[in-house]
Amino acid sequence: MRIINNFWNLVFIVAEVLLIAFVAYRESATYYSFDVFYCVPILHAARLSSIRALRRSDTQIPTIVGIFVGIVWTTGEFLAVYPDYPWNAWLLNVFARSVTFTVIGRVIAKVWREREFSRRDMLTSLANRLEFTEKFSIEQARSERSGKSYSLLFIDIDQFKSLNDEQGHHTGDEALKALSVILTNNSRAGDVVSRFGGDEFALLFPETDATSCSMLANRIIEVAKTDFKNKGWPIALSVGCVTGSGSSQSIEELLQIADGKMYSMKKEARAQLRSDGD
Repeated sequence: MRIINNFWNLVFIVAEVLLIAFVAYRESATYYSFDVFYCVPILHAARLSSIRALRRSDTQIPTIVGIFVGIVWTTGEFLAVYPDYPWNAWLLNVFARSVTFTVIGRVIAKVWREREFSRRDMLTSLANRLEFTEKFSIEQARSERSGKSYSLLFIDIDQFKSLNDEQGHHTGDEALKALSVILTNNSRAGDVVSRFGGDEFALLFPETDATSCSMLANRIIEVAKTDFKNKGWPIALSVGCVTGSGSSQSIEELLQIADGKMYSMKKEARAQLRSDGD
């Protein structure tokens, strides 16, 4: 699906460039100039680059489109005045415009990416603590009006440091990414899934009571347990749940309660391991 979306986005950008070139070519003998509209596909390319994963091929989109725009724009001028347009001027203009549009596109993509990831975790692309806190405030206000409860889930990965020490930080990063996928796939469209940092994650379940929250937590624990076992990772999840309504308690208070429950679960798991070892 993502490849298909990328393809159609690029097709749309190419169509924009060709349409602008066609209109500019037709109006080349008048006082009207449409060349400024070549910035539009550059902006679209920069936006497309900023919202994709940070693969090298994604970050090259503004460069590719910038060069394409430079070639199309200059070729349109060339055809409009041919044969009075020298080839060396064509080459120089293509180079100058390609460099200019590439720089503009990459700068805009960087600005948009930094804006996006100021509210996103760079590794997992989940919401960060700032985004989570703002969404929580919105949910509290909605709960205040409706009287419906909401639930928080606080998650910590057990033995995560050992995984990093034994199998390397790359494996640790892969575990964090795998858990982010599990949390996203096992939450609903309106839920907020976030990574607070390190191996700590938090989920906000709007309009969810304690029973439903417990069911969601158990499902996540079981799915993660199976996935971690299949990958050979000696880790597990400790989870704390808390349910509230309105704004009678702050997010810090609710997270502290959830953290306490999570820590109790972690202590029980350690005690069970010691008991099994004896």
